[in-house]
Amino acid sequence: MSKKQKFKTEVSKLLDIVINSLYSEKYIFLRELISNASDACDKLRYYALMNPGIAKDNGAFKITITPNAEENTLTISDNGIGMNKDDLINHLGTIAKSGTADFVRNAKDNGSVVDLIGKFGVGFYSAFMVADKVEVITKRAGEEQAYKWISDGVDGFEISDTERDKFGTDIKLFLKDDAKDYVDTIYLRHIIRTYSDHISYPIVLDLGKAGEETVNTGSALWTKNKAEITDEQYNDFYHHISRNFDTPWMRLHFKAEGNIEYTGLLYIPSEAPYDLFQPDRLQSLKLYVNRVFISDKVEDLMPSYLRFVKGIIDSADLPLNISREMLQQNALIAKIKNGTVSRILKELKKRSENYDDYMVFWKNFGVAFKEGIYEDVANRVEVAELSRFYSTNDKERLTSLDEYISRVIEGQTTIYYITGDDVSTLRNNPQLEAFAAKGIEVLLLVDPIDEFWVQTLTNYKGYPIKHISQAELDLKMERDTPRADEGSLKKLTDFMTELFKNEVGKVEVTEKLTKSPVSLTVESGQMSIHLERLMRNHQQQTAFASTRILEINPYHPLIIRLADSMFEPSEKARIEEVCRLLLDQAKIAEGEAISDSSFFSEKLSEYIMNGWSKEA
Repeated sequence: MSKKQKFKTEVSKLLDIVINSLYSEKYIFLRELISNASDACDKLRYYALMNPGIAKDNGAFKITITPNAEENTLTISDNGIGMNKDDLINHLGTIAKSGTADFVRNAKDNGSVVDLIGKFGVGFYSAFMVADKVEVITKRAGEEQAYKWISDGVDGFEISDTERDKFGTDIKLFLKDDAKDYVDTIYLRHIIRTYSDHISYPIVLDLGKAGEETVNTGSALWTKNKAEITDEQYNDFYHHISRNFDTPWMRLHFKAEGNIEYTGLLYIPSEAPYDLFQPDRLQSLKLYVNRVFISDKVEDLMPSYLRFVKGIIDSADLPLNISREMLQQNALIAKIKNGTVSRILKELKKRSENYDDYMVFWKNFGVAFKEGIYEDVANRVEVAELSRFYSTNDKERLTSLDEYISRVIEGQTTIYYITGDDVSTLRNNPQLEAFAAKGIEVLLLVDPIDEFWVQTLTNYKGYPIKHISQAELDLKMERDTPRADEGSLKKLTDFMTELFKNEVGKVEVTEKLTKSPVSLTVESGQMSIHLERLMRNHQQQTAFASTRILEINPYHPLIIRLADSMFEPSEKARIEEVCRLLLDQAKIAEGEAISDSSFFSEKLSEYIMNGWSKEA
């Protein structure tokens, strides 16, 4: 007995986009379904290691493609792990990951639906680009009951009990009238050999009375000599394991020999995945032992900051029947990880010599990669060397720490930085004025991780790394402009200290400002305003309070005017208004919210109009 079930709302939207897209290369669905079948065989192969004998009567692993020109159907079958009823609902009736919503939101702005299919991992649904109806018959390994799933991709799906002799899955596509090419055996051979030749299981084309034909070579690509592999074959394999459709930015194929032997075929995509910063995102390496797939969930195989790396690791030195739990504690895994990370960093160093090329990588993965400065103690300096930063030196070109050091002025022994939410705001921060006047470059750090790695990497190649608020060098400058009277300044700072006692801890005169009348900073050694703001946004503000310091520029005409007016009681109300505007100005420069936006807006307009009237 079957019962109609509705698709989840977002899946329904997604299917509408896929089915009705104008994407012309619809043949990509076959590669997606073959890859799914290959994964199912991988999973049963591993499951059989833990449960000996469970698949002994299931036959040799293979993927069978059966075209039927009379019925205009195409069936993709495998004898892999199969699915039960819950699997069908969870995998084919909904997409548990939040990526579906992102898919739907982005699809209208993306010229290629297939890019999104690869990016968001919804390859099964590409079948509806060529099929009016899809029928799935499947039986999960270790279970007795088989199930049938049917859908037209519009009105939901039905699941009913059925029969299947062996474990595995049959996906039968009832092709659209304009998709008759997919029952043409010549065309099918071409697609399979072009896009799925690297699949390690035989892909068999059922020719009916003419018998069966194995179409692919079925060899593990990473075991071949690099000289024998074409770029097209490398890229096809990348598309298979990553489910992406871009051309990889970097490829690394190597064989490590010595105390432990293993082969790696790794890729860095040319586009960032949508879920790069989702907390539950897993790294994307597949682990094989002697070409037997073991797991794609070995967390210790690749550090988190390289979670965007795709590929495989194959080792003959790991036990074939090792469990996933044992893998997490295995010392050999740690050695493989260390060796692999070292090779990736060396390759990145080579690629970093070409600035424009390296920026493709940095734009997509730089924020994640910088996490390694904080997390990877052994490779901290190497990761820092490969990192790139905005600075006051150049508005267009990012800089490395080594380039920064090459430009330090005479007597400068420290690397200086400032943190904030965006580069444009930081460039205009009053705290930078004295550094600019002295010709001292400052790094502009705008990513949340920047607040943390600077706490762990406090010295780079002999140069301490410090926030500009901790600068110990003399920032005083020779000036030939008037300065406010000391007595008046003292009266003004006392007045402002009392006025802002609930908002700032101190009001001080500074020699560091050249253009701005005021700036906001914190005590040396305390948490930066930006970091405190990040903590506050995560409800941790009570434990991380810094002392705000409002600095005033005694050379600025406005400060001189205010100081002189302190001895005129009739000007008290006006002085208070101007002081409040100045504090708001300092907060805005630091990216902080102002206390009373309506007051700021009203008074700013009033003073502008008054000045305009006087000029007139």
